[in-house]
Amino acid sequence: MPVYLLNESPLMPDPIHADAEGLVAIGGDLAHKRLINAYKSGIFPWYEEGSEILWWSPDPRLVLFPEELKVSKSMRSLFRKNYFNVTVNQQFVEVIANCKNIDRTDQGGTWITDEMEKAYISLHKLGYAHSVEVWHENKLVGGLYGIKLGNIYFGESMYSKVSNASKIGFIHLVKDLSEKGVKMIDCQIKTDHLISLGAREISRQHFLKILKRKFNST
Repeated sequence: MPVYLLNESPLMPDPIHADAEGLVAIGGDLAHKRLINAYKSGIFPWYEEGSEILWWSPDPRLVLFPEELKVSKSMRSLFRKNYFNVTVNQQFVEVIANCKNIDRTDQGGTWITDEMEKAYISLHKLGYAHSVEVWHENKLVGGLYGIKLGNIYFGESMYSKVSNASKIGFIHLVKDLSEKGVKMIDCQIKTDHLISLGAREISRQHFLKILKRKFNST
């Protein structure tokens, strides 16, 4: 399959043309119009500092349908004890900075470049990107952020400085989004952490059909 070289146009190629690893295109920029078009098309940026921007649409795709959320007894106990306090959109800049800088030696380091950090902060100011903050004893100990477009949420990154903080934030997010009518949460790539919370893999074709019904994308 060809890998497309993007130009100044914010339009994105059809992700059905992704290569075997899910790479769809190279280059372009992270302007908000291109990013929104990318998410609506089932594509997201993921690359290292100093490289060209790489655009991906993996197959299969990890998603969570809110009604399939799994909350363990231990998590329910933490919620009842109010061990953590959770807020929304109160510290977006700090959350993305922590996601960027947290030690990820098991994942080969961060993929949140300086350029990406600035781009998602801009999306937050425009009302597209949202954060969840998890607090303990007035200290920010975990969080996550992503993009909400209509009734679909595209998760980007999460972090935790203490045990269970990111799980608490994610569970709170799913429940909040469900109340707001969100039908699907895109988790991008399989992790045991998200599988334990009810996420599952679906084919790229199925994922794109859901997006097409919502956004009438190609």
